[in-house]
Amino acid sequence: MTTVYDRTGTETGFPTFPFRMAPDGLATRRQLRAAGLRPGGHDPVAQILWRRGKRVAYLYRLDLAAPKRTATPAQREAIAKALRARRTCRHCGHLKPYYIPRRTGSCLDCTPGGAR
Repeated sequence: MTTVYDRTGTETGFPTFPFRMAPDGLATRRQLRAAGLRPGGHDPVAQILWRRGKRVAYLYRLDLAAPKRTATPAQREAIAKALRARRTCRHCGHLKPYYIPRRTGSCLDCTPGGAR
């Protein structure tokens, strides 16, 4: 069984803490994202193990975290264009309020046999 508390990393090779016992100044990816941050290209410095070592969450230093990047107007435009293409039927060319099923490649009105 994996040791759940190895503060220095001597046994596991990586500082390991039990669930909800991480020291201040460290955060998971989810916690960074909620704070508007990202790891910033840095590797994790510790880990949290729970469920008898079957689950792991990596911890990153808050002082090295960078602000989340925002999409440029060109990127937002490209995303909107791609999503619009997913809603345009290849056969009739109509823009639908739903994504066209990839299985058929056509809207529900153009699909032989109706909606399935």
